[in-house]
Amino acid sequence: MPSYLFPSLPQPFLFPPSPHLPCPSHRTLQFPAGGGAGACAVRAHRPAPCCPSRGRRSGAGAGLWDRGRTQAVGPRRTGAMAAAGLRFDGRVVLVTGAGGGLGRAYALAFAERGASVVDSVEDGEKLVKTALEAFGRIDIVVNNAGILRDRSFVRISDEDWDIIHRIHLRGSFLVTRAAWDHMKNQKFGRIIMTSSAAGIYGNFGQANYSAAKLGLLGLSNTIAIEGRKYNIHCNTIAPTAGSRLTQTVMPQDLVDAFKPEYVAPLVVWLCHESCAENGSLFEVGAGWIGKLRWERSLGAIVRGKNQPMTPEAVRDKWEKVCDFDNASKPRTIQESISVLSDALSQIESQGNVSMNSTSSGSVVSSSVDTASIVGRGLGTNVYKYTHLEPILYALGVGMSTKDPDHLKFLFEGSEEFCCLPSFGVIPAQTSMFDGVPSLPGLNIDLARMLHGEQYLELYKPLPTSGELTSVSTVADILDKGSGAVLLIDVNTYCGKDLVCYNQFSLFFIGAGRFGGKRTSEKAKPTAVPPKRPPDAVISDVTTTDQAALYRLSGDWNPLHLDPSFAALGGFEKPILHGLCTFGFAARNVLKQFANNDVNRFKAIKVRFANPVYPGQTLQTEMWKEGNRIHFQTKIKETGELAIAGGYVDMVPALEKPSAGEPLMTKGLQSNLVFEEIGRRVKEMGNELVKKVNAIFQWDITKDGKTAMQWTIDLKNGSGAVYQGPARSSADTTFTLSDEDFMDVVQQKINPQKAFFSGKLKVKGNIMLSQKLEMILKDYAKL
Repeated sequence: MPSYLFPSLPQPFLFPPSPHLPCPSHRTLQFPAGGGAGACAVRAHRPAPCCPSRGRRSGAGAGLWDRGRTQAVGPRRTGAMAAAGLRFDGRVVLVTGAGGGLGRAYALAFAERGASVVDSVEDGEKLVKTALEAFGRIDIVVNNAGILRDRSFVRISDEDWDIIHRIHLRGSFLVTRAAWDHMKNQKFGRIIMTSSAAGIYGNFGQANYSAAKLGLLGLSNTIAIEGRKYNIHCNTIAPTAGSRLTQTVMPQDLVDAFKPEYVAPLVVWLCHESCAENGSLFEVGAGWIGKLRWERSLGAIVRGKNQPMTPEAVRDKWEKVCDFDNASKPRTIQESISVLSDALSQIESQGNVSMNSTSSGSVVSSSVDTASIVGRGLGTNVYKYTHLEPILYALGVGMSTKDPDHLKFLFEGSEEFCCLPSFGVIPAQTSMFDGVPSLPGLNIDLARMLHGEQYLELYKPLPTSGELTSVSTVADILDKGSGAVLLIDVNTYCGKDLVCYNQFSLFFIGAGRFGGKRTSEKAKPTAVPPKRPPDAVISDVTTTDQAALYRLSGDWNPLHLDPSFAALGGFEKPILHGLCTFGFAARNVLKQFANNDVNRFKAIKVRFANPVYPGQTLQTEMWKEGNRIHFQTKIKETGELAIAGGYVDMVPALEKPSAGEPLMTKGLQSNLVFEEIGRRVKEMGNELVKKVNAIFQWDITKDGKTAMQWTIDLKNGSGAVYQGPARSSADTTFTLSDEDFMDVVQQKINPQKAFFSGKLKVKGNIMLSQKLEMILKDYAKL
C-alpha cells in the first residue's frame, strides 16, 4: 500500500469511521507523528469486500473512508495556507461529503493544520455522536454533501425534487441541529453552508437544485443571527470547482482549471477562531473570492393618504422603483422594514394628496425632490496653509504652553511638530457651505443651522503645511419635522492621496415637513459608553473669548460671535462652536490614551447634545474598551451633556514586552539610523518623493521578536519618517534583526546576500528595494 507525505503535521490525527461502515479496516486511517524532518506519512486502507457502501458517490452520504481509492490523495506539499499560521490544534471538524472533490480538499486542509476531522454520513445525530465519542467535542461543521438530478422544470419528478432537498437542505439542517447544543455549551462554533451560483442566479435544468441551494442561504442567515451571542458563526459559500458533480455541466478543461484547492482556503479562514465574519455569502473559484450583498433601490411611494393604490400609479412610478442610483444595502430584517415606516410617515404627512393618475384629484408632489439632492456635489475647495493654521487651531481648542507636551502642536521649530488630528475638519468645512444654500426646494437659513453630529476618519497624519483639496457631496437628507438634516460627506486629498474623510450632520431649523424619511443607513452611528465610572476625567475651563479665537480657524458663522445673530437662532447669547468642543475632547483622548502620538489616532464620532457658552467648563469623561475610547463631555456648571455617544478609535500600539522582559526598544542601533533619515527627509523630502514614490515599512527584531516598527513614507506630501506601521498600505515591508540592519546599512553585508541567506525578509514590491538601498547609503551616515 503506497504512502504519501503530508508536511508539518505535529501529531497523530484519527479520523473516526462512519457508522455506516462496519468493516474494521476503515477505522485505521491516521496521520502518525514522525516521518522525519517534520513530515508525516499517510496510510490509506482500502475497504474490504464486505463494505456495502463501496463505490458510492460522496454526495449521497458516503465519506472519505468508504471509498476504495483513498491513496488517490497523491503527494501533498506545504503551501501558502500552512505558511500563514492559522492552526486548528484541538479543534474537531465535521465535513459532509468528504469522499472526493471539495469535501476531500476541506478535510485534508483542516487536517494539515492540526484539526481532527470526521467524515460524512446522512444521519446528522449519529455523525455528531461519532465525533463526540472519538474526540469529546465538535467545533466546526462544513455542510458540503450534495448530488445532482438535473431535469428541465416540467420533467422534474417528485423523487428528483425530494432527494435534492433531502441531501442538500434537510441534510445540512440535521447535521447542524445535532451539533448546535454542543457548540452553544462550549461557546464556540463555526458552520459553513454550501450554496451555488445556480441558487443565487438560477440555471436552466436545475430548478430543484437551485431552490435547495438558495434555501441554504436563508437557513445560514438565520443561524448566524441566533448563534451570534454564543460565538457561533455561520457563513455561506457558492463555490465553483471541478468535481464529478460538475462534470455534467462543465467542460473538462474548466473542471481541470477550477481546482478544489482554490476553494478550501476560504473555508479554512471562515472557520478559524480569529475570523469575525458572520452571516455572509461568498462566491469563490479559481483563486478568486467575492462577497455578495443585497442592494435595494430607493423605491417610490405610489399612493396618497386615504387614497387607493392602483396599477396605473405603479406603472407611472416604475422607472423610479427600478432606479438604483443612491441604492441602499440592507443587511437585517429591521433595516428592511424601516423603509416602510419612513414611507408611512411620508404618506401621513402628505394629507389628502393623490398619487394615482386615475384619481379625480390633481397630482401634487413635495416641493423637495430628494432624488435630485442626494448625491449632489457641493463643490471642491483647495485649502492652502502654512504652519500658522495648525498652531492657531491648537490654541483655539485649548492648547497651552503650560503643558510641555503641547509644544509639538504649538512650535513649528519642534522636531516633533505636527497637526492635531481633529484639525482635519478645518479644510473640509470650507468646501460645503457655498453649495448648501442653493439646494433646490429646501428652506435653508444659515442663521438657523445647528451642527448635529460629526465623524472624522484619518488615513494618515495631516501635513503641517501644504495644499489640501476637499470634495463635498450630499450623502442623504432627512425630515425631522421641525427641521431638515443634511448628511454631507467630505473627502480631503493631498495630491491624489486620500488624507481624511468627514461626515457633517447639519440640522436646519424650520426646513422640515417635506415628506422625507427620518433615518439613514448612511449616517455614521454614535456609541453608548460603558455603564461604569469613567476610566479618566479631564476638565478644561474655556475662556470668554474661546469662540472668538476658534472662529479664526475658518468657521465664520456669526452665531458664535454676534448676539443679535445668536438671538435669531434662539440663543440668549453667542454659543461656542460644536467643533471647538469636539477639538477639546479629541486632544484630551489623544493625550490620555495615546501619549499625544498622532499616528495612533484613527477616527472620532460625536453627537452635539447641548450648546456650550464661552467661559463654561468642559469635563471630558473617558472609558477604554480595547482600541476604542468612549467619551462624553459634560458642562460642569449645569451637569448637561455637551457631547454624547462619542468615541475615538485608535490604531493599536506596538506590543510591549511583559513585566519580566526588558524593554527591547532600548539600545536599538537602528533607531539612530531612522532618526537621522527622518532629519534628512525633512530637508530633502520633496526631492525624494519625486525620485522614490513609495512607502517602506521596517519590522526590526531582537531576540526573534519584533522590537520596533518604522515607516519611511516617500510617497505622500513632502515625505515622512515615523515610528509604527504604515498608516496607508506599505509598498514594501522589510523584516530583519537590529544587528543585521546595521550590517546592511554599514555595507558589511550585501542586501541580496542577506535576502537569500534568510536574514532579510521582504514582502510586497521587491524591486523598490533598489531605491531604498540608495537612500540608506546616502542618508544614514551617522
